[in-house]
Amino acid sequence: MNDYQDGEEAGIKSATFTILGEYAFGQLAGESGVHRLVRISPFDQAKRRHTSFASVYVSPEIDETIHVDVKGEDLRIDTYRSGGKGGQHVNTTDSAVRMTHLPTGIVVCCQNERSQHKNREKAMKILRSRLYEYELDKKRAVTKKLEDSKLEINFGSQIRSYVLQPYRMAKDHRTKVEVGDVDKVLDGYLEPFLRGYLLAKRRGTAVAVEPDDDLEV
Repeated sequence: MNDYQDGEEAGIKSATFTILGEYAFGQLAGESGVHRLVRISPFDQAKRRHTSFASVYVSPEIDETIHVDVKGEDLRIDTYRSGGKGGQHVNTTDSAVRMTHLPTGIVVCCQNERSQHKNREKAMKILRSRLYEYELDKKRAVTKKLEDSKLEINFGSQIRSYVLQPYRMAKDHRTKVEVGDVDKVLDGYLEPFLRGYLLAKRRGTAVAVEPDDDLEV
């Protein structure tokens, strides 16, 4: 976990973390987008159905073989006191780092390490990764690669729904892959969706599809 922010009332406001493994980015790149959860809200005394959204962004980690030039004058670095659950995790010094790349507006934060120096290193690594993906996105826009392959997977599109009410199902709106055991999916069983997206991408048949209209937001 690189950065974690609690929600104002409950849950998670934002989180940044690193996933390690063979072909991790290739497997998970298709998870970028908006994920929708439909359930009976535990915070609603009337037990009404509510819809929640989580935006997911996946970017590759850049190793030392790929050079991304980040100029010092293009950065604004702020330090602040990190916070967390439990007294032993709360720093008493300004060790957390917020790094802003001024030309692009990209902001990364890191507060996991107790040392400000280590947080700076990790934040810079994440920033280089996001700048690399930013440049790739610009090239894709120029060449219209996504449009040509009909893979309109944009950040902000609703790519998948996890429905607990009025029925139980996890459904990917791009590939039509469905899994009835939604609890298993929410616990991390993503293999059918990952495989379905990669196969559809290879065939050029994955498309952005609007979610079911009968589910109220």
